[in-house]
Amino acid sequence: MRPGGRPCTLVVCRGCCCGSAAKHPGTDHPGQLARLHAVAAASHGVLLVRTTGCLDACAQSNVIVVQPSTRGRAQGGRPVWLGWALDDDSLDLIAQYALAGGPGSAELPAALDLQRIAPPRAAGPARTRR
Repeated sequence: MRPGGRPCTLVVCRGCCCGSAAKHPGTDHPGQLARLHAVAAASHGVLLVRTTGCLDACAQSNVIVVQPSTRGRAQGGRPVWLGWALDDDSLDLIAQYALAGGPGSAELPAALDLQRIAPPRAAGPARTRR
């Protein structure tokens, strides 16, 4: 564990619909993921990015869950589920929010609040991979 606890983490769905060129042919899915990993690498541990299989929110793909840092969780932050993360502006806002501390530490930008979705009822702990 890092000094000060876990950083804010972006869990990027790359299941059946999210990341699908067939469903979203105008989106550079590998490029988006590479950009998020580059932002995380440049953050020197402030932000982590993980990918996961299907999060069962296919109607709102692409889905990214912003998990709070240890500090953010201690301040009442809970995971924020965001849908329709398909363009560079959306991705930039998500990265900026996470770098500012994410849930519990930073205010969710109004534009991202419009992308907020409810987690599926059956959503349990997601298995993630780097």
